[in-house]
Amino acid sequence: MAVSFSSYGFQTASPVSWRRWRAAASTVEEVEIRVCVNRSCGRQGSREMLAVLSALAPTGIAVTSCGCLGRCGAGPNLAVLPAGFLVSHCGTASRAAQLLADLCGSAFDPQRNLEAFTLRKKGENELEKGNAAEAEALLSQAIGLEPSGGLHYIYKSRSSARLAIGDNAGAFDDANEASRIDSKYPQAYVCQGDVFLARGEWDAAEKAYSTALQLDPSIRRSKSFKARVAKLQENLIALNTSS
Repeated sequence: MAVSFSSYGFQTASPVSWRRWRAAASTVEEVEIRVCVNRSCGRQGSREMLAVLSALAPTGIAVTSCGCLGRCGAGPNLAVLPAGFLVSHCGTASRAAQLLADLCGSAFDPQRNLEAFTLRKKGENELEKGNAAEAEALLSQAIGLEPSGGLHYIYKSRSSARLAIGDNAGAFDDANEASRIDSKYPQAYVCQGDVFLARGEWDAAEKAYSTALQLDPSIRRSKSFKARVAKLQENLIALNTSS
């Protein structure tokens, strides 16, 4: 697939250098997209693009935040490593998806991946409004599209939806699938803990929550996580008192 450099604003790149890098890309373990979240790019929506790229990126493409990349005012700006190309004006989900398609070739269908991403966001919105059944249906549609990346996010959200409708077994399966896809995704273990909590398996819940904390200590500041821990502690105290 030919890359349209003018549409993305690649700096110091040429079709020849891009083709040479693509030819050698099979020897590179991982491509990294760095998204500037500094002041100027932040105002232009770079943090939203960071979230979109993270949700869409397939295995083999890491998405991280970084400081200023220059060209302030032309953002959101991204750097593609190890190629060393700078991408400017990547401010919409469709442009982010097209960038991934240009990096991955025919293995990444931008339209299908964007559709799955949209369904996921709709499902999560329904879940927030308390419409768990509708959320589960939308998230199942997203999974059925088999997107190239971000499936662990979708399984995590469907796990929460299934737990809310009382499908503990399905919720547990989805939490396990999320952790299988990305073993370092803390929210997958939070979902496992939620299922154990619903089942009354207190020790297993404590272990799952501890795993999530080890992966991301910052979640201990989350109100929702604090509520989970408080509920778990109440049940553990009640268990010890009764015994």
